[in-house]
Amino acid sequence: MKILKNILMLLGVFFVVSTLVFAVQDYNGFDKNEGITSVTEKNVANGYRISTIEIPKNLNFAGEAVPMEDPEVMERVDREFLVNTYWQSNALLLMKRANKYFPIIEPILAKNGIPDDFKYLAVAESGLQNVVSPAGATGFWQIMKATGKQYGIEINDNIDERYHIEKATEVACQYIKAYKEKYGSWTMAAATYNTGTGSIDKFMGIQKADDYYDLLLGEETGRYVFRIMAIKEILSNPEKYGFDISKEDMYSAIPTFKVEVNEPVLSFADFAKQYEINYKILKRHNPWLREPYLNNASNKTYIIEIPNKGYYKVGK
Repeated sequence: MKILKNILMLLGVFFVVSTLVFAVQDYNGFDKNEGITSVTEKNVANGYRISTIEIPKNLNFAGEAVPMEDPEVMERVDREFLVNTYWQSNALLLMKRANKYFPIIEPILAKNGIPDDFKYLAVAESGLQNVVSPAGATGFWQIMKATGKQYGIEINDNIDERYHIEKATEVACQYIKAYKEKYGSWTMAAATYNTGTGSIDKFMGIQKADDYYDLLLGEETGRYVFRIMAIKEILSNPEKYGFDISKEDMYSAIPTFKVEVNEPVLSFADFAKQYEINYKILKRHNPWLREPYLNNASNKTYIIEIPNKGYYKVGK
C-alpha cells in the first residue's frame, strides 16, 4: 500500500511539472509586444478609446448641489462615473429597462411630491428587477416585509405586493417623505433609504454632523447617492458617454387591460387560458401573484393585468 502511495505521489509531481513546462513554453513562444500592438492598432482603427470621464460641473441630486470643490467628494463622484460608464453591458440593460418602467414610476413620484431623481434610486436598488436581497428586501424598491405591512400592502403566501410596481412605488414615496421630514434634505432621505434611520442616527451622533457629504458612512451608503447621480447622468445622456442606443433597442411595456377578481382562483394556468395566454405570461405581468392559485377567502377584489391580444404567440 505504501509503495502504491509513493507511485501515485510521483505521478502527481510529474504531471504538475509537465504542465508548468508546457505553460512556460507556450508563454515564451508568444510575442507579447506584437500581441499588444496588434490589439491596440485594432482598437484605434475602430475608434475605441478608454478615457477618463468628464464630470458635469453642476452635479446635483434632487436639486441639491454636490460640493464638487471638496477633493474627497470629487474622487467619490469620479469613481461612480467610471464604474458605471465602463460597465457597459449593465448600463445598456438599465437604459432598456428604464424606457419600460420609468413611465410607470414617474407619475407616482410626481403625485406624491417626490423629486423625479428618485426614480434612479430604484435603479440603484434593484436594476429595475424584482430581486430579493439576502436580508429579504424585495422588489424594485427593495422593501422589507415589516415595512411593507406597516404601509398597508398585502404580503402573504398568495400575494406579495412588494412585487407590484405601482403599489411598491407608493410605499417607497411614503417613507422617502418621512425621511425628508426627519433629516431635512432629499440627499439624506436617499442615504437613509439605503441604510435605515438607526444607522444614520448612530453615525450622526458619533460624528456630530448631519450632512451626507460630511458623514463617514459605511461603504455601500457612502457610495450610494454618488452612484444614483452617475446612473442619472449616464441614462439621461447616453451618447455623451459613448452609448449608441436607439428607440428601437429599448424595452417597452406591453399594453394590457384589467380584470377584476373577487373570488378564489383554483388554477391560474386555467385562468390564463381563458384570455388566450399561458401561466408564464400571466405571472410575468402580475408578479405579485405568488402561488399557482388564489385562496381569497375574504372575497377581496384584486386587479389582474392581461396583455392585449396579438402580442404573444402561445402554443396549444
